[in-house]
Amino acid sequence: MRIAPRQDAQRGLTERTLDAKFEMMTSAPVEKLVLRMAVPTVIIMMITAMYNAADTYFVGYLGTTETAAVGVSFSLMNVIQALGFFFGQGAGSYISRALGSGKDSGAGKMAAVGFFSSFIAGSVVAVFGSVFLSPLASMLGATPTILPYAVSYLRFVLLGAPFMVASLMLNNLLRFQGSAFWGMIGMTCGAALNVILDPVFIFVLHMGVAGAALATMISQTVSCILLFVISCAGKQNLSILPRNFSPGKTVYINIVKGGSPSLLRQTCMSLAAVCLNRAAGPYGDEVIAAVSIVNRVVMIAGAALIGLGQGFQPVCGFNYGAKLYGRVRKAFRFCLCVTSVLLLALSVLGFAFAPLVIAFFRKDDAELIRIGALALRLQSFTLPLSGWIVLNNMMLQTMGKAVPASILAFARQGLFLIPLLLILTPLFHVPGILFAAPFADLFTFILSLPLGLRALYKDLAE
Repeated sequence: MRIAPRQDAQRGLTERTLDAKFEMMTSAPVEKLVLRMAVPTVIIMMITAMYNAADTYFVGYLGTTETAAVGVSFSLMNVIQALGFFFGQGAGSYISRALGSGKDSGAGKMAAVGFFSSFIAGSVVAVFGSVFLSPLASMLGATPTILPYAVSYLRFVLLGAPFMVASLMLNNLLRFQGSAFWGMIGMTCGAALNVILDPVFIFVLHMGVAGAALATMISQTVSCILLFVISCAGKQNLSILPRNFSPGKTVYINIVKGGSPSLLRQTCMSLAAVCLNRAAGPYGDEVIAAVSIVNRVVMIAGAALIGLGQGFQPVCGFNYGAKLYGRVRKAFRFCLCVTSVLLLALSVLGFAFAPLVIAFFRKDDAELIRIGALALRLQSFTLPLSGWIVLNNMMLQTMGKAVPASILAFARQGLFLIPLLLILTPLFHVPGILFAAPFADLFTFILSLPLGLRALYKDLAE
């Protein structure tokens, strides 16, 4: 029998609210509960992916080199996002398990430390990145022709880094408390603003690629402010209180434990993107631009998968904390069935309409369309494998299994994609670059099989 937690000013949640949330998360039908949590997160991920692609779409009217500059800059945005997910997933997964177990474990302190630490980390990135802007752009893979545009784009991205990190942290914090709907509101408002401002700054004010970055910076700032207000309003969620900002070894250990898989995954994505850019550089701006467009398209295709997985995480965290392992397994299987069907359908569509998809972003460059279409078709073959990989990673991370979760998070980019690029590019040139990603997906799926099966049938054995 669960001992009802007392009212706790530090958490900002009443006993009645906690009991109602616990009852919903641990006794409602699993399928309906996952969908209830997942619908807002799927919308968030789809909108986020689309407004990330919006920069590529509008900049595509300026030219291939400008499109490539946005692609090069995406590597740094991955690092910024990695910090947001690190603090958000680290603090959020701890809070989710704490609320599920009913223990008074300093959830309010965890929320405050996670938020303020994320903003500080983003500020550090902004300062150092701005000081070393040109060398940073070159390191990310900008060629001499791409460099001026990449510098213009990165300047505003770095200024918005503290708000981007903090907004992602707050969105994850709300999601792990079972309040994904409110996170959706904050993120959607920022995304809509970005899509509106992009053409205004790029074409009306003639700011070019800098205008696309300024639109992104403003939208991220607005999202951060809205999410902060939502988090602190009412008693349905943990309030971010400055007096609870009390950093300590134990708090950061828990953040690292829960957030390191996300940090590894996103950081490796950034490193892999840099390697892709540098490998593609000698073969022309068209190759860099094509790879960039395909990455954005695959991100849109995978947004529903990530969103469903993020809806699964609070269900997993609450029920794992309450030792209701059968519900965790049932939720996992439901998500796996849904994502497998969805990804198979998207892979068929991606393969069939690859040239049209690439041409949507850059219509008047035949060579770019040819390269991009081939890359997208190759990625379509292994896209259905992503469901098992991502869901296992999220399940292990939410359960607090830091080592296997980190291995799986690191595998696709670090263990396989980067080495494959280094091996295949000198041997096969552009085809080697394009084949590296699907082979990395296949090898990651093989690695994930024993890790996932162990979690499902040993760690979750009742």
